[in-house]
Amino acid sequence: MKKYLLAVLLAGVSASAFAADLPTKKAPPAPPLVYAPPFTWTGFYVGLNGGGAFGTLGSSNFASPSGGLFGGTIGYNYQMGQFVGGVEADLDDSFMSRTSTPIPGGGAYKFSTNLTTTERLRAGIAIDRTLLYLTGGYAGIETRGSYNFGSLSQDTWRNGGAIGGGVEFAVTNNVTLKAEYLYEPYANATYFGGTPAAETNSFSVNAIRAGINYKF
Repeated sequence: MKKYLLAVLLAGVSASAFAADLPTKKAPPAPPLVYAPPFTWTGFYVGLNGGGAFGTLGSSNFASPSGGLFGGTIGYNYQMGQFVGGVEADLDDSFMSRTSTPIPGGGAYKFSTNLTTTERLRAGIAIDRTLLYLTGGYAGIETRGSYNFGSLSQDTWRNGGAIGGGVEFAVTNNVTLKAEYLYEPYANATYFGGTPAAETNSFSVNAIRAGINYKF
C-alpha cells in the first residue's frame, strides 16, 4: 500500500514538473495605458504680434496715416468649463505715417506714430482648441506731428481705449495662433499751440493683426 501511494505521489510530481516545462499560451501583460492630459487654456503666455493699422484724423490739416505694426504680447488665461477669461498686454512699434499739403503751395504737414500699447481684459468661449473672444481696455499711442518738414515738430502721447475681438487656435498644448481686430479711439490733442499752424484734432485707429503665443 505504501509503495502504491509513493508511486502515485511521484507520478503527480513528475506531471507537474513536465507541465511547468511546457511553453505557456498566456498572453504577456498589456502595457499600462497613458492618457494625454486634456487641453486647457489656463496659463501664462508670451508671444509676438504684427499686422496693419489705419488711422483716422478728424478736423485736421494732417492726413489720416496708415502703416504696419509689430511687437510683443504677454497675458494670462483662466478656463472654467467653456468660459475663458484673462488679461493681455502688448507693446508694439507702429509705423503709420502720411504727409499732406492741405493748401496747394502752402506748408507740408506730416503725421506719424511710434510706440503703441494696450492693456485689456479678454472673455471668450472655448470650443475644444479654438477660442472665440471679445476684448477691451486701455490703449495709448505716441504720435508726432510736424509742419514744413520739421520747422515745427511735436511729440504727443495720446490716451484712449481699445475694443475688439478675435479667434485663437491651439496648434499644440503650448503653441497658439491668433487673429484679432481692435478699434482704438483716442482723446483729442492739440499740436503747435500758440503758432499759426495750431490745431486740435481727434484720432482713432483700426488695427488688424495676427500673433503667435507660447503658453507655459
